[in-house]
Amino acid sequence: VLSLIVVSDVLCVTVIQGQDDWGVTYSSTEICALKASTVEISCTYTYPSRVDGRDTEVNETVWFIKLSGNQPVYLRTDSDYQDRVEYSCSEKSCTLRITDLRESDSAEYQFKFITNQPGGSYTGSPGVTLRVTDLQVKVTKLPSSPPELNCHSSCRLPDRSSYIWYNNGQKIQSQTSSTYTVNFNSADSHSCAVEGHEDFPSPPVCVSDRPCERVIYTDRSICALKGSSVDISCTYSSYQTIESKFWFSPERSHQWQSPSQPEDLSEDSQFRGRVQVLETERGRSTLRITDLTESDSAQYHFKFTTQFYEWNSSLPATTLTVTALQVQVSRITVHQSDTEAELKCHSSCSPAGRLSYVWFKNGQKVTGVETSSFKGRVYPGDIISCALKGHENYGSPPVCE
Repeated sequence: VLSLIVVSDVLCVTVIQGQDDWGVTYSSTEICALKASTVEISCTYTYPSRVDGRDTEVNETVWFIKLSGNQPVYLRTDSDYQDRVEYSCSEKSCTLRITDLRESDSAEYQFKFITNQPGGSYTGSPGVTLRVTDLQVKVTKLPSSPPELNCHSSCRLPDRSSYIWYNNGQKIQSQTSSTYTVNFNSADSHSCAVEGHEDFPSPPVCVSDRPCERVIYTDRSICALKGSSVDISCTYSSYQTIESKFWFSPERSHQWQSPSQPEDLSEDSQFRGRVQVLETERGRSTLRITDLTESDSAQYHFKFTTQFYEWNSSLPATTLTVTALQVQVSRITVHQSDTEAELKCHSSCSPAGRLSYVWFKNGQKVTGVETSSFKGRVYPGDIISCALKGHENYGSPPVCE
């Protein structure tokens, strides 16, 4: 069933998949979202209240994007979405929330509900196509005219989006459209963002072919394990000779002599002996922090100064979140001599990459389990813990049966 609705001159398309009172209706069939942001995908669903004299009850609601052996791989158990997926479901409606979006999340998302009726499951197909994009500033040089800048995305953002432009990291108050004609200065860099999503701007670009004033962070956000080490990197350039440069964290401003004058992180007592700045190549700086603690969770900025200029950007830098693993109990069934347990290895954020887990029972590695969930029988006195594969030294505290 296809219905067209005109609201304020905007054409909305609602697609309903269903037959014989079984159906799924998605609120949108295509969504364009910014990389590193959060997206919500919603639907409502219907089913007959009774079939052959039996009342219908919904036993399970799931979202998925791929199949394994003709069976859907549920997002909650997919390691690519570890700790980034939430369901918010009520009677006959369900919303999927995905945080920290990655370009690899671009896919078709489908909703499935399972009932107590024989063969009584239903999948809304086709589903919702999600495209994840980042912003890029494209420069068009015109003869005898100032360059024109365009805030470009690989998919179509909402038509009425308002844009924010930055010159050398500082917001330009008068510009709100996706295009911008600049007063040319070869030393300036330019970047853009969508209003309401200022935490996800484009990388700054130089308008000319010469070096300009800019800093580009390698990662917008990093999740790291407590006790481990992390590298936070950026590239930087200036059309003048750089006289000084250092890393700082605004969250440490209470320690500075002047709150408006950032101070070198390597001189902060909290980081003494744990900070190293590496310059493996010209124009690239890496801040290495070792023996991480949860209090190191903060935003980290790079700053440089020349004889006549100081990089002082309002653009977001790299946000570090330090997490400790914990074993959480999802479900337990108590028997006379033992307990059947379903456990989850939980963290407040998800380190990048495809994750494999290691489970330990009474200090011994449990073979054949590399997911964040553990199911098995435990006995009085058993001690269970978990870790990320390759980071076994930074495992969770043990829990007892």
